[in-house]
Amino acid sequence: MEASRTTVAVVTGHSRGLGAALVERLLAQRVPTLALARGGRRGVDDALLREVAIDLADPAALQRWLDGGELGAFVSGYAQVLLLNNAATLGPVGPLQRQDAAQVGAAIALNVAAPLQLAAALAARVLPAGGALRVLHVSSGAARTPYAGWSVYCASKAALDQHARAAALDGVAGLRICSVAPGVLDTEMQARIRATDAADFPQRPRFEALQARGQLVAPADCAARLLRFMASDAFGAQPVVDLRDLG
Repeated sequence: MEASRTTVAVVTGHSRGLGAALVERLLAQRVPTLALARGGRRGVDDALLREVAIDLADPAALQRWLDGGELGAFVSGYAQVLLLNNAATLGPVGPLQRQDAAQVGAAIALNVAAPLQLAAALAARVLPAGGALRVLHVSSGAARTPYAGWSVYCASKAALDQHARAAALDGVAGLRICSVAPGVLDTEMQARIRATDAADFPQRPRFEALQARGQLVAPADCAARLLRFMASDAFGAQPVVDLRDLG
């Protein structure tokens, strides 16, 4: 099967977890994919995949890369561009007085600044030329439900939801944007959550129980659902959705 001549994808945080599953699925669909992360995806050898090693928590480094033109060159000539903003960190966990200020800044840069920078850069490249851009922010239920100890993570995910809402109100032709809460996934982030001191994250037992009951979603299953949704006419009809509500 030939690679897609109409659609190209850009994915962040592809070295593990949901990001790795999204890239694997896109490559299986023969979609050329540009993947951005600090580390590469070991064991993947596919002519359709271009990996860029970059620290997305460094806004200046990301802007230098954007100014270099590689992103524009990669998407040039395609009718539709998919941007999947997946990279994220929990950031410092715990009450405000125990949060390291530098870690707060890095978390906001990765979780918020990088997705917004990439979305703006692609919109400026794709939309004036009459192309179509679909932007998926991987959000979280934490964007709408506050958790003690997660003030940075909750705030960053809420920012993505509001970005999608506001960008959708712009009514720009060719743009579809949606911030999607994918559910609780069986990833390294969940392992970190279960290892967090309960004094810093009082809700830890809830996540331990989800794992014990086998209620964590496999990243591959979530990736398949996200990409089906992203390809559908329903994508962008609402700027913020929970994947579990889509049936």
